Amino acid sequence: MPRSQAGGVVWRKSSYSLPTQSDCVEVARVGAVNAVRDSKDPEGAFLIVTRSAWSGLLSQIKQGAYDL
Repeated sequence: MPRSQAGGVVWRKSSYSLPTQSDCVEVARVGAVNAVRDSKDPEGAFLIVTRSAWSGLLSQIKQGAYDL
């Protein structure tokens, strides 16, 4: 998705993130997909993932599949 199409997107940081934390990702719903970006670089690149892929990743994280 070109950056020009991402204007007006509302980015959301996890409610578990503190305002002083700089190692966070932000997520936005963009049509039928989710966009993910590094909160330290809001003007940088972002990753587009399908909603089903995002849901699967969150499920795995909640199950402890990753050392986070």
